Amino acid sequence: MEAAMVTRAAARRRQRQRAIAEAGTREESGRRPRRRRLPGKRITDEEEAAVFREVVSFSPAPLPVRYYDKDTTTPTSFYLSSLEELLAWAPHMDDGFNVALEPLERRQPPLSSQRPRTLLCHDMMGGYLDDRFIQGTAVQNPYSFYHWQYIDIFVYFSHHTVTIPPVGWTNAAHRHGVCVLGTFITEWSEGGRLCEAFLAGDERSYQAVADRLVQVAQFFRFDGWLINIENSLSLAAVGNTPPFLRYLTTQLHQQVPGGLVLWYDSVVQSGQLKWQDELNEQNRVFFDSCDGFFTNYNWREEHLERMLRQAGERLADVYVGVDVFARGNVVGGRFDTDKSLELIRKHGFSAALFAPGWVYECLEKRDFFQNQDKFWSLLERHLPTHSICSLPFVTSFCLGMGTRRVCYGQEEAMGPWYHPSAQDIQPLFGEHRLGGDGGGWVKTHCCLADAWHGGSSLLLRGTIPPEVGNVAVRLFSLQVPVPPKIFLSMVYRLEGPTDIGVALELTTGDASSCHIGGISVLNAETSSRHSPRPLRVPPTKLARWAGHCRQPLSGGWVQRCYEVSLRGCLLLDLFVNFSRPPGSQEQESFVCRLGEIQVVDANSLLAPLPQVQAVTVTHTRWQQAAPAQLQLSCTLHWSYPLPQVRCFRVHHWGGASGGSRGREPPRPEKPTFLGLAFANQYRIVDLPVEAAGPGQDGRVEFLVEPVPKEGFLVPQAEWGRAALLYSAPA
Repeated sequence: MEAAMVTRAAARRRQRQRAIAEAGTREESGRRPRRRRLPGKRITDEEEAAVFREVVSFSPAPLPVRYYDKDTTTPTSFYLSSLEELLAWAPHMDDGFNVALEPLERRQPPLSSQRPRTLLCHDMMGGYLDDRFIQGTAVQNPYSFYHWQYIDIFVYFSHHTVTIPPVGWTNAAHRHGVCVLGTFITEWSEGGRLCEAFLAGDERSYQAVADRLVQVAQFFRFDGWLINIENSLSLAAVGNTPPFLRYLTTQLHQQVPGGLVLWYDSVVQSGQLKWQDELNEQNRVFFDSCDGFFTNYNWREEHLERMLRQAGERLADVYVGVDVFARGNVVGGRFDTDKSLELIRKHGFSAALFAPGWVYECLEKRDFFQNQDKFWSLLERHLPTHSICSLPFVTSFCLGMGTRRVCYGQEEAMGPWYHPSAQDIQPLFGEHRLGGDGGGWVKTHCCLADAWHGGSSLLLRGTIPPEVGNVAVRLFSLQVPVPPKIFLSMVYRLEGPTDIGVALELTTGDASSCHIGGISVLNAETSSRHSPRPLRVPPTKLARWAGHCRQPLSGGWVQRCYEVSLRGCLLLDLFVNFSRPPGSQEQESFVCRLGEIQVVDANSLLAPLPQVQAVTVTHTRWQQAAPAQLQLSCTLHWSYPLPQVRCFRVHHWGGASGGSRGREPPRPEKPTFLGLAFANQYRIVDLPVEAAGPGQDGRVEFLVEPVPKEGFLVPQAEWGRAALLYSAPA
């Protein structure tokens, strides 16, 4: 038995070495992967819809298990389990589902500033849970994170060798200006063998691994890696680790703007696995070779004091680890995490919060939102926020989940759903209290009970004391040079009978006192608040965006549209102001539900809107559901410039059999919504359609609706379309 085990281990080592050699010498020619044969044959164009014909077949046509759920064929995010898989990886057409749509938004201060940062390391039950379903899933009570304004770096952590962040997390984080890192981890004896394979040889071995890590991050559009070597290293391997880190960091910086490589406190320069809980002489060689150092969790204040000397001018590049589960000998975790944060900030270091999903894993699911808000409110004073720096700014406060789907006030579908890519920009949560003894306050929290668009809205509760005329709450921090003209829109609903006034307010500053790429503090004398005037007659050229401002809304929702012309200014903050009714002398309480806020550069609305083109139907799968009922799965691809779109809404018509072959069956007045896409492709799964009878065609038509970044509805005539005609076997 022992001899057999040794033989298998030696064979695995030889296999790794062969893979490394092949990867090191493989020509990076950028070859396109070979496409599988398309099952649907395009036969004509009809009413601007590409038409494909298919003879129904129940023969299995399996899709790659790495990219699709083996039971349903829905696209899934994936990881790589070995060095061989990493070195063999090359871009594949099925990888397109997992590529982030959202680029990393500009933010202030930039990540390169020396302000202490906050890193969130998401480690939950092994990872790749409900978040692995790229197109979303129907699940009750999923985990959701929405306090993004406090976070600078998001790390997706698992114990797989190469953890590629699920694309939903990357899209949500990038939308908030938060950098996303995957994890490269080796552990235990197998991890030691893996490290020997690529670190104990010459530079070609570790450069091949580094090149693949850079290519993976660049292709999937996330921002870098946490390197976690939690096994002992030979002298040869540990000697090559700093050059590996330097090469990886240099290559990543060249290929991924703003990219980061961080090292976890584990191995020391002798090669021993020996957590230090600090940066010191035994591990600073790794710190000096990359962008930052993530300490272990069992530190005390004396560790922080010693690190002041080690870090020098790079205090912000030391991320002091805080285990929110409070395992081991830690200063504070759980609802006492603020004790750790207070010491970390006292000494000027960055913080790395490990597994804050504790509030979801260990506490009652029914109280999740209350517990999550409590957790982050306790840390708020230690967590500086960052500002959003680009327009258009559009949010419906959707958390990327809900108990139903709503489209601009109209219910679209009932039932739970979870889709992290669909999360909108989230506000600053918390409670704002007026100074003095009057007791005026406004509290904000997310709410799934109702929505204007998506699955949730923002609920604001508050009181206006008798001695003041209004209260205002800051929802968003911005750093946007104001273009010559901007348009704003707000959708809200007051709960219960009240005459409270609701209005948007802006805070602006003199742009000459701010410098892009850095930030300067604006004092009270250089900033001013403006209440914009309502937009009564929208310019005709902006009719698409402004047309909805003229429409009466159902369900008690109210919409206000505004025009602002401010030159040479910097847009700093967005407030919502609540004012007491005329003649009121009493304390006024209110509950207001915000459905949407938009800030749009008027010039951006003048550009022509592209059309969705070249919709194709491929990779079909048929299943018999009942004697006259089928289930259709297929993949849609199309062409559209992705920088101009928030997402795509995919619909279908039909799924009914017609009369004689070639005649289109009648279709309902309104298409049926299927789901959201955040790429130029979408996988339709188990769509019920009627079986085609002898000599008849069944027809199902798919429609792809682009949702512009400016947030308005596109006329159906400009959607992309493709039809699939299907017939029974002869």
